[in-house]
Amino acid sequence: MNAPRYTRRPTRQIVVGKVPVGGGAPITVQSMTITKTADVEGTLQQIYALAAAGCDIVRCTCNEIEAAEGLAQIVPRSPIPIVADIHHQYKMALAAMEAGVHGLRLNPGNIRRPEHIKAVASEARDRKIPIRIGVNGGSLDPELYDKYGGKVTPEAMVESALREIAYFQEVDFDLIKISVKASNVPLMVEAYRQLSEVTDHPLHVGVTEAGPPPAGLVKATAGIATLLLEGIGDTIRYSLTADPVEEARAGRQLLEALGLRERKNVDLIACPSCGRAEIDVIDVAKRAMDAFGDRKIPLQVAVMGCVVNGPGEAREADLGIAAGNKRGHLFVKGRNVAVVPESEMVEALVEWAEFIHEHGTDAAMARADVEKAEREAAKDRSALLDAKGDDANNATEKIVEIRRRSS
Repeated sequence: MNAPRYTRRPTRQIVVGKVPVGGGAPITVQSMTITKTADVEGTLQQIYALAAAGCDIVRCTCNEIEAAEGLAQIVPRSPIPIVADIHHQYKMALAAMEAGVHGLRLNPGNIRRPEHIKAVASEARDRKIPIRIGVNGGSLDPELYDKYGGKVTPEAMVESALREIAYFQEVDFDLIKISVKASNVPLMVEAYRQLSEVTDHPLHVGVTEAGPPPAGLVKATAGIATLLLEGIGDTIRYSLTADPVEEARAGRQLLEALGLRERKNVDLIACPSCGRAEIDVIDVAKRAMDAFGDRKIPLQVAVMGCVVNGPGEAREADLGIAAGNKRGHLFVKGRNVAVVPESEMVEALVEWAEFIHEHGTDAAMARADVEKAEREAAKDRSALLDAKGDDANNATEKIVEIRRRSS
């Protein structure tokens, strides 16, 4: 994996359960369950699904005593650390700690009495439980809202976080991470930039209420990736209106795409299709993604629409397949290795990926009849060019007409 071309902002390190956050530790992925926490089995099922999708830390709501009692049963059975989400009722934070959670999230916008904040921080200090100060642009303290002209500003959000830190310092508590989330991307980005200048506590980065995919994915990625590429951020969460497993997958995929975490699952690339495509690339790529699912196969796999340019354009992929003359042409590192019926393309792709992951590229090449595969690919490539020509999209004719009209 290539090293990032930027420097991560130095931060202190805290530990959530057994997961280090900040201080140069790998950037972690967080998500939140959407079950009722009192539903112990249902919540655990979702936590296990999140962990399988790449989630490192999970947050569960603790809004009532039944939820705290549920956490007491969930925490010892969870495969990843549990953070209790606390709003309004500071006593729920105390109950969650008694239940054994690995961390808390407090919103300073809705737990505002200093004595309550310090009571929670004192208990967390004694138990060595970290707290995230979760500032949210949508629930800012009314006093700060008024101070900054009746609107949410980066300065107001940063001041909210610093006020909370000051309360924590009064009771000698410093196991802190901070978030300053907003649903407006430029606002959120600027708030994190300003916060990173005034504190060295680890930062939890996200765009709150990003909405449903695909728009929510775009919005969240715009904010999170911008900050990560500036070296800001120690843990991330996609806040999507969707199954939280999608959040975990998106977070993991973003970190892998930026080179910030080692690849864990398949990186599937595909051509955008053109007039030469012999298959429905969108359909085949989707079926391939579904087939790979959450298999732990850290390879780059390509789905290409035609055999003319496919192997060459995807030569850096570990494995790929291209269509031609109702057949699928498998290639490894740009070399043709096998030909399969078009209807078996996805199954063959998965089978070869599993083989390469287990035995390596050299073993895969050794079992292939490369000469035959390349001969068949050349035959289908020639047939396709004869049928559709080098200019499958008729660009040459368009260029001639453009020049004629503009002369």
